[in-house]
Amino acid sequence: MKVLVIGSGGREHALVWKLSQSPRVKKIYCAPGNAGIGLLAECVSLAPEDVAGLAGFARSNSIDLTIVGPELPLSLGLVDEFERQGLKVFGPLRKAAVLEFSKCFTKEFCARHKIPTAPFQIFTDPSGARQAVKERKSFPVVIKADGLAAGKGVIVAKDEAEALKAVKEMLVDEKFGPAGRKVILEEFLPGVEATFMVLANGADFVCLETSQDHKRVFDNDEGPNTGGMGAISPAPAVTKEINEKVIRKIIQPALMGLLAEDRPYRGVLYAGLMIRDDEPHLIEFNCRFGDPEAQAILFRLESDLIELIEAAMAGKLKSFPIQFRPEPSVCVVMTAGGYPGPFEKGKVILGLDKASGMKDLFVFHAGTRKDNGGFVTHGGRVLGVTAQGRDFKKAIERAYEGVYAISWEGVHFRRDIGAKILMRPGTRDQGPGTRD
Repeated sequence: MKVLVIGSGGREHALVWKLSQSPRVKKIYCAPGNAGIGLLAECVSLAPEDVAGLAGFARSNSIDLTIVGPELPLSLGLVDEFERQGLKVFGPLRKAAVLEFSKCFTKEFCARHKIPTAPFQIFTDPSGARQAVKERKSFPVVIKADGLAAGKGVIVAKDEAEALKAVKEMLVDEKFGPAGRKVILEEFLPGVEATFMVLANGADFVCLETSQDHKRVFDNDEGPNTGGMGAISPAPAVTKEINEKVIRKIIQPALMGLLAEDRPYRGVLYAGLMIRDDEPHLIEFNCRFGDPEAQAILFRLESDLIELIEAAMAGKLKSFPIQFRPEPSVCVVMTAGGYPGPFEKGKVILGLDKASGMKDLFVFHAGTRKDNGGFVTHGGRVLGVTAQGRDFKKAIERAYEGVYAISWEGVHFRRDIGAKILMRPGTRDQGPGTRD
């Protein structure tokens, strides 16, 4: 069969990599793809937001299945248009994908369906938001842009001044454009973060392995939020008991609530969690694979991804024997200097051949392009070095061995991805080494 993957990041490279292992897949296209994806698939010069162009390409090339990677085309109704034209596509309709592209909708949806989440207030006018900040008796407070902001529209304000600055940036300066014209002030929930993803079709779903993202740009969870600086899988905080609570209190109520509101969900549903006092709380819903969580999870997936998606399309997930390798995985994201702020492109990447030859390791490309036969940087998040090991300690060591083999001018990465796991009871208090 012929498959089209939409997107250009590390998540899409992981999808293409896993799809390429299926004996049923004869040809993979990726729009627009990146230099690493181009080694496994034919890249197509179509932007993810070009809904008409993508539908035309799928139709004229007899694509058997299209898989949507990023959130933007979902918010633009790509799945709706593909289905209108009779094209087979995996992802939620726009009216279901609203769970991701409107955080305000999601908070109110959670209230309607009794899904545990932090208390919140919604504002469209700066004066009301400023007044609410000034009346707060405790900090930090979480301030979120309502719409899509590439994973950067969430600010954890440590004090009143920082909160007022965030309100001004969103509602006055329009730093995030239309995404920030409505904001949420949300109670800060301390605890342990985790990612819980399922493949779903209506009330039918199957759980993927858990993971944990590392969103802050610097070590020790400092600095601004990013699209993700690394991920581990599984998330040790999601015990069997927590897993059951997430399904009962968050996943099932969400899927049933969407059905009740005539928003049937088909695709990957991502629940970002905060686990506090052995209770899971929803931070956010995403309507696609997480990035970089997809790299860590798909690296462990033993089942055929095409067969899994086809089971989802047919509503036969409950009987699908999904299998994952038990060994943990670690993904370390390497970024351009300056990310998530302004950054330079076109830096020559060295050491990819050495890293790619390492055991139980794969380098997923996110922001790269080919130049004079080599690879150069072409985005903020450039690579996701992903490895497995018999335990977390070995997986972390192996991932950083790959990271340290790669270099370019201005490269940045966190040196503590997964380090907190090694400090849990039963593990050695030893993190990854650092570059001299």
